[in-house]
Order: sequence, then C-alpha cells, then structure tokens
Amino acid sequence: MKVGLVLGAGGVLGGSWLTGALHAITRETGWDPGSADRIVGTSAGSVIGAFTAAGVPPWFMVAHSNGETFHGLNGPDGRPAADADRDGGAVFKLHRGLPPLGPGSWRLGLSSLTRPMQNTPLAMMVGWVPRGFVSTESIERSVQRAVPAGWAPHPSFWAVACDYATAKRVPFGREDAPPAELGLAVAASCAIPGFYHPVTIGGRRYVDGGVRSASNLDLLAGRDLDLVICLNPTSTREPAQGGLMDRLVGAQRSASGRRLGHEAKRLEAEGTEVVLVQPVADDLVVMGRNLMSGKRRNEVMKTAERTVADQLREPATAATLHDLSEGEPHKLHRPDGPPSSWPPIVPTREPADGAAA
Repeated sequence: MKVGLVLGAGGVLGGSWLTGALHAITRETGWDPGSADRIVGTSAGSVIGAFTAAGVPPWFMVAHSNGETFHGLNGPDGRPAADADRDGGAVFKLHRGLPPLGPGSWRLGLSSLTRPMQNTPLAMMVGWVPRGFVSTESIERSVQRAVPAGWAPHPSFWAVACDYATAKRVPFGREDAPPAELGLAVAASCAIPGFYHPVTIGGRRYVDGGVRSASNLDLLAGRDLDLVICLNPTSTREPAQGGLMDRLVGAQRSASGRRLGHEAKRLEAEGTEVVLVQPVADDLVVMGRNLMSGKRRNEVMKTAERTVADQLREPATAATLHDLSEGEPHKLHRPDGPPSSWPPIVPTREPADGAAA
C-alpha cells in the first residue's frame, strides 16, 4: 500500500495538536508516520513533517515536549538531545534589520488586483500587509537539530511555502522546486505574512504556505497513492458557537474545511482513499483563539492524543487504516533500557538526491 501523509498549518498550538495526533496514530494502528511514501507539510505541519521525515518518532516528540531528559542520547548534530529547545517554535525575536514599512510585496498586491480570480482572498491581502518583524531563525535552528545540513533523509518530503511576489505554491523538496536547506525551507513555510519576516532562498522571498491552502492536500493528486492521511489543525466539523470573536474564528475554520473537502474530493476522484482528521470540540476549547500561544502546548497535545484516537476507532476509519504496515518497535514506543542501548532515534542517512542546496 502506498501511503501519503499531509500535515496542515496551525501555528504553535497546531504543531502541538499534530504531535499528539501522530502519537495517537502510532498507538492505534502500529504504523510509523515516518514510513509514509510521501509527506507534505505546511507551516506548523512542515516543522512536524521535517522531524517525521528525519525519523524522529512521535513518542519522542511528545516526551521531549513534556520535559523528559534522555541522558546519553545525542542528536544527529552531535549535541545532547536534552539541550534541544522544547518551545515548539514559540520563541519570537525581532528580525535584524530596518523595520518594515509599506506593503510587503507591491508586485503581489498589484497582481492580486488585476487577477482576483487567480488568488485566494488571503493571497489578495498578503501583498498589502507590511513585512513581518519576527525572525524565523528559531524555527530554522530547531529543524537543524534533526537535520544539520542538506535535506531530510526521507526520499519524498515537501515543505510548502509561497512565493512572496506571485503567491505561487512552492513545495520545497519536490523535483521541480528550487534547491534549499531543510531548515531554511521549513522557516519559509512558517513565515506568516505580517508577523514573520519573509525568508529568502535563491534570491527570492517566500512566506507561509498556508497563504494558498492550510493543508495543500491536493499536491498529492496524480501521485498514484492508495491512501492519504491528512491531519489539519485549522478546520473542524464542529459548528461555530460563542460570541462574535468565536464565530469569526469558526468562520475561518469553516473556510479551511471547505477547501480541505474540495482537495480531498480531487484525490478521491482518482481512486485514492482519504482519511481526514480534524480538531473536535474538546480540542477547540483547549486551543482557544490564539494558535501562536505557547502556554497550552502540552495540554493541546494530550487532548489530541485522546480525541484523535477516538476518531481513528470509528468503524469506517479503522477499516480504512487496517492494512497499514507495522512500524519498527523503537519507532512506536520508547525502547527498554538506557538510551545508550537504543537503536538510533534519528538514523544518519544521505540526503535525497537533488534536494539539498
């Protein structure tokens, strides 16, 4: 069975939700997400996707985020794993340089006016918003702990960003994409316009891949996959409730869900089965309105482990996932014995050909 894994955008708390969701998948199915034939990540999903593509198992992501220390365990960069950041990307430092003034991308702003039907409502706004003032360096450094240089060892991991001049989607890591270091490509995928400073790769500036789509699920159309599992933190099937702000956030989630459903239908029309996993009511309560807050990361993660497990146990979903291949034991749960005796958590492998700069 050829399987695709899609990890959507969702800010700091969306990344926590994705981590808990992946842990639930390994426990409920015995499948290792890192063994997917293709992995697509957008924004927060590109961070978690990069770790997954590097071979970091979900149980380790959860344990590390919760503060566990594994004495004697070093990362691929040679430094102790215990020294790696546990902030989930919630480190916001100013970008070095002059403060941004005026529209961030005149070219995108003007082109969106002349060709409104070719751009999403968000893409039409992005060009007119001033460039972000927060640096993406902390995101880049986090990814470099797992992959110090080059691209992910996974043969087909894509980190989706958008060209800041055209709003065109760019799946870094795909055969036709510009070459890039993994950390820089993931930083570009996370560069929320107006908040993070855009990331320059090969002389062009890039911003968050969520400008075009929160999931970018449709990028896997025509890839001859039997099954695609999509985890999308910014959509839900729950009706919007509460006051005005809650209903506005709910409207945004509804729009994300409609786009997600449209993309799923495109794959299903080709004969690919699609499993969509989204936050439910309990997740939304814990996540709140501000997905960039780092205060509830572990609570969001723990809730997602439970709610996603419940979704995976639904008869139709369980039947669809029944034939997933069994993962290696050390990828599914913490090995016995001291860390020095464990198989490599992140094995050293050569980068995929042509992906690295």
